[in-house]
Amino acid sequence: MPKFSYAKGRISESLQFITEEMKEFEKEYSDKTWQDYQRDKKLQKLMDRTAENILTALIEISGTILTQEGIATESYSDVLRKIGEFFNISLEEQDLLAKLALARNRLAHRYLNFRWQAVNMYVTQQELIQRFLTAVLELEEVVSNKV
Repeated sequence: MPKFSYAKGRISESLQFITEEMKEFEKEYSDKTWQDYQRDKKLQKLMDRTAENILTALIEISGTILTQEGIATESYSDVLRKIGEFFNISLEEQDLLAKLALARNRLAHRYLNFRWQAVNMYVTQQELIQRFLTAVLELEEVVSNKV
């Protein structure tokens, strides 16, 4: 009987989704200021939702990898901290990844006073997220070459 793999294809689909969302964010929202954000409710919703989608998918990918590796977690922050450890990311950057989970929660649960800070957290950590996605892609290539 073949071994069942929940994540087969899921990680690559999520990587593609995140990449598309990040491109959209860069194209549509990267030049927006706090004043633009405050003035335009529709813009707020679009920026919030795009950043939330990216961060949620990041957590999903991380959780899938950790589950495959048999690494238990207790929260979204723990998922991102442990995935940072898994990929040998510095302790400082592991903390930054964990804070992205907090930003995601602020967006998902509509904490009104913190949404801009959450979006801005995503914006300031795009380079870290991109490096993480590269590490995941490299892992996926290794895994697929073993199959």
